[in-house]
Amino acid sequence: MTTQTQCELMSANEPQFDLTATPIPDEQRLDFWQLYFGDIPQWISLEPRIFAWMERFCNEYSGGIWSFYTLSNGGAFMAPDADGGDKWHLFNRMNGNGVEMSVEAAGIAVCLIEYSHHACRTECDAMTEHYYRLRDYALQHPESSTILRIID
Repeated sequence: MTTQTQCELMSANEPQFDLTATPIPDEQRLDFWQLYFGDIPQWISLEPRIFAWMERFCNEYSGGIWSFYTLSNGGAFMAPDADGGDKWHLFNRMNGNGVEMSVEAAGIAVCLIEYSHHACRTECDAMTEHYYRLRDYALQHPESSTILRIID
């Protein structure tokens, strides 16, 4: 007797469910890093290093308030606050790629870069997990191709 089953294969690059980002309320901002990254060595250095990556990649960036987000898969990231739907130009001297992207996509990109560097620096599996959670969100983001281009 032969049984035939059908299954639909999903591309490895396609998330199996839609991920969502939820802004952190202002009253929870002070606890964000400790709450989501507190078990990671040197977690206190993540925020200033993310700012430094943005300064390096974006001439238009001059500091300011950033918003914090949690992801439905347990991830978290931050992105600059900006008025309107203005696009920022980012240029990565390390790979020669330049892109126009929203501030949210720019925040995702620089967080991915810092998460990757921090995971390598600390050899911390929990930091690597944060990278992959944010990467999964980035892969389904409307600007996924620009995010991947700038971090390549």
